Amino acid sequence: MILLKNGMVYLSEKRKFDKADVLIDKKIIKKIAPEIEEKSAEMIDCTGKHIFPGFVDLHCHLRDPGYSYKEDITTGARSSAKGGFTSICCMPNTKPAIDNFSTLNYIMRKARDVHGTKIFVIGAMSKGLEGKEIANIASLVKGGVVALSDDGNCIQNAKLQLNVMRYASIYGIPLISHSEDYSLSGDGQVNYGYMSTKLGLPGIPTLAEEIMVSRDIMLADVTGTHVHIAHASTKRTVELIRQAKKDGIKVTGEVTPHHLVLNEEACDGFDTNTKMKPPLRSEEDRKALLEGLLDGTIDAIATDHAPHSDYEKELQFMNAPFGVIGFESAFPVLYTTFVKNDKIKLEELIERMTSKPADIIHKAVGVLKEGAAADLNIFDLGSSFTFDESEILSKSKNSPFLGMKMWGKIHYTICDGKFTWKI
Repeated sequence: MILLKNGMVYLSEKRKFDKADVLIDKKIIKKIAPEIEEKSAEMIDCTGKHIFPGFVDLHCHLRDPGYSYKEDITTGARSSAKGGFTSICCMPNTKPAIDNFSTLNYIMRKARDVHGTKIFVIGAMSKGLEGKEIANIASLVKGGVVALSDDGNCIQNAKLQLNVMRYASIYGIPLISHSEDYSLSGDGQVNYGYMSTKLGLPGIPTLAEEIMVSRDIMLADVTGTHVHIAHASTKRTVELIRQAKKDGIKVTGEVTPHHLVLNEEACDGFDTNTKMKPPLRSEEDRKALLEGLLDGTIDAIATDHAPHSDYEKELQFMNAPFGVIGFESAFPVLYTTFVKNDKIKLEELIERMTSKPADIIHKAVGVLKEGAAADLNIFDLGSSFTFDESEILSKSKNSPFLGMKMWGKIHYTICDGKFTWKI
């Protein structure tokens, strides 16, 4: 048994904080009360600390199989645990892609061996993520995938996307859309406009995202399929999702910490750790994303943890790969930027990182209540630290937040009643 004493506990059912004790018995939260005595339990003094449900990440890349020099399932799980995550969903753009039962089984078997973070798998929509032929969705669903996506790629053929949606609707699982029209994005590197002109780099227009978001919303309307818009980055994308919800279409959306916190000006100086897809957009877009998060248009926050090795990110901007890591910085950077500045309530931030993403994949995780799985984390919100490369547990260090002073230091992560991270 584990007894957490005197913490400020986020009670999921009440959506508020109370000072309380939490008793964990094996894999379950046995009791939450103002005062609990249990002499046989390991006692953790949480005075002055906050106890949250374990964070749930809808969108990450573990790079295994095929790219394990960037990350693997074990190191990804350790990194996520240090960030307070107890459940993560890995994308299918591995090598080979997760478009068949064999690759899916490899990942799920290896995930079980981690004995820590819960790893859910997202299967491919098309074979080889090539956007030419539908993947064996029945086999993937039977094998346990929680969603389908060609993330890292976007199916350009509308008829194929329609067929995927019709097929997925049979099983009631969401499709996660990496929305990008390649004929418009081309070889773009940064947001199209002022910054692309200043840096002399090809730009990626907002339309490249918005056209595909609009297409997939219309297809979802026709098929009744749940479509989830990954890493929304533009003002119009937020408006499209907002209107679709008003129209009763099954659509949800996510936003990343880097798109919420940074704008295209971060790319000034050619720092490849600010290169990602979709690119950092204008300040107007960034503000619209925050507004969409606050009014419920954007349902969840996801890291899009995308590790790359140092030698890849040290290339010239044009040649460096897209993507940044996010597990270990997600909560503290958002807490520091928004909660401490009274832009977001702490309760709202926690909800967008726990129960909201869990609802999208229909999993009973991300809640802190009696009888629920003992998945939680403990933060000292009064402690600050500098996000330093030497302390990152991911194999890769490609973060745009290196050197930033952050508030909210994690002390423990517990998953299924076992410690997965201790300070």
